[in-house]
Amino acid sequence: MHVVNVLQKAIGHGMLNLDEFTARTDQALAAKTRGELNALLVDLPGLTHRDSNSPVRPQQVELRAVMSSVRRVGRWTVPSDLLISNRLGSTDLDFTEAVIPHDEVRIKIEVAGGAVKLLLPERASADVHGVRVTAGSVTDKLHQARGGHPHFVLSGTVTAGSLQVRRANYVRIGRLLVRSPWKLSWDTTTD
Repeated sequence: MHVVNVLQKAIGHGMLNLDEFTARTDQALAAKTRGELNALLVDLPGLTHRDSNSPVRPQQVELRAVMSSVRRVGRWTVPSDLLISNRLGSTDLDFTEAVIPHDEVRIKIEVAGGAVKLLLPERASADVHGVRVTAGSVTDKLHQARGGHPHFVLSGTVTAGSLQVRRANYVRIGRLLVRSPWKLSWDTTTD
C-alpha cells in the first residue's frame, strides 16, 4: 500500500518514531476513504492529495522528551500546529533553515522540569503571552510580539522549567557569514 510506503520513508527521515509509525500503519490499513488516509499524512510535508470534497485540517504534531532530548536543526519542515511535551528533558528547535510554509505557527508548550529553546528566523515574530509559568522562566529575546514573518504563537505551561525564544545573531566578514550559535557559511549570492 502506497501510504504505508510513505510512512516507512517518514520514519527513515526521522519524521515519525516507531510508535507513531505503528499507529498510523494500523489506521491506514483500516481506512475506507482518501480523507482518512490524508489525515495520516497531513503533517508530513508534500504527501497529501487533497480532494475538493474532503477538507483535511492539519493535525497537531507532537515532539515529546521525557528525561531525554529532542533536537531539530537544518532543513526540516515545520507543521502549522506543534505540541512540545517536555518532562525533565530538553527540546532545541532551530527554525533558521527550516521550511515554514505557513504565515503563523502555533506552538503549545507543556514543560515540567525541562528546558525548551527556540531559535527563530531573522524576520520572525513571536507572542509568548499565552504561556503560563509556575516556578520557572520564560525568556523572550525577540521583543517583537507581532509584525514578523512567520509569526509564532506560543501557549501552554512551564512548570519548574524554562522556555527561551530568540533569534540567531549574524556577522558578515566578506563572503563569510558567521552565526551565533556558531555556524559558518559562505555567501554564494555575491559574485
